[in-house]
Amino acid sequence: MRTKKLIEAAVIASVYAVLTIALAPLSYGVMQVRVSEALTVLPALTSAAIPGLFAGCLIANMVGPYGLPDMIVGGTATLVAAFFSRMLRNRSLLVPLPPTVINGMAVGMLLHYGYGVPLPLFICIGWVTLGQIVSCYGLGYPLLKILKNYKNLFV
Repeated sequence: MRTKKLIEAAVIASVYAVLTIALAPLSYGVMQVRVSEALTVLPALTSAAIPGLFAGCLIANMVGPYGLPDMIVGGTATLVAAFFSRMLRNRSLLVPLPPTVINGMAVGMLLHYGYGVPLPLFICIGWVTLGQIVSCYGLGYPLLKILKNYKNLFV
């Protein structure tokens, strides 16, 4: 069972990283829509998604233009959000909320304070949160509804 969980986490990490990097123009910056963030609903289906999303985010941010601070802040935000999404697994509509709010706040503040993006803080947070809404609710929530029909795929 542990091997299956490890493989599941590795697959999730790989898909997250590849989607983020392949769609780099959409994935990085103040106005970002990370398609890979649709996967942040997966903790509702498997606990393996928690380390998988964390690792995938670390890899994607390592390759991305913002380096170590983005790895630390983005990775931590994704990890915390994944834990909260897991806790909300029985309330499907709320599962995408933690990554939307936590990543919107953390990444928005990083862009403003850490990288000196010359926009007001609330604009930085707002743009990142809007991108998260598109990814997590627009793409992730329908993905969750579809995958719940195939729950036996997850360990």
